[in-house]
Amino acid sequence: MLRRRLALNLIVASLALIATLQSAEVPRAGFDHVEVAPAKTSLYLGSATLTLPAFSRHGGHYTSFYAAKVFPYFFYNETGHLQIEISDEALQRLAQGEPIDFQGRAERADGAPRRVSGRATPLDPHSGKIKVRVTYSPRIELIFNTTYRFAPPQTTDAAPPEPTPATPLPANPLTAPPAATTSPP
Repeated sequence: MLRRRLALNLIVASLALIATLQSAEVPRAGFDHVEVAPAKTSLYLGSATLTLPAFSRHGGHYTSFYAAKVFPYFFYNETGHLQIEISDEALQRLAQGEPIDFQGRAERADGAPRRVSGRATPLDPHSGKIKVRVTYSPRIELIFNTTYRFAPPQTTDAAPPEPTPATPLPANPLTAPPAATTSPP
């Protein structure tokens, strides 16, 4: 009887431990920064390029700045900041290979709002494809297809890489001062 009770308690404790480990939060160190490759989409007789520096995670949000360049309609170029909402559960699903949908908002430098939505499809636990939809106006939606990569965690104990010796450039004979010559006495 005592053995059965002890075995039952051991099984219950094991199941509780497994459930805790499965619902554990995503390791934050590997998901704090994400890099998104520049993306380009076609417009009527032109194109738009979206450039984003690395996103940083704060709470359940990734934030970054953006620059959109529209060719040949340069007067539509804009810059601003962007915030994407991705929960810890969604990051866990992404790390397990499941695609996720996300929402966010962008704000142009002059304060004009933009709605952002998209879908991230992982290729491996640290990178994948991403489709970003930016609503410019009620009638205009720009769709960018690009890739993402979670930046590797920064280690502080690693020594910086040794600098490589720079190869000096040859002197330009047209601009270099004449070499001093000495004549024997």
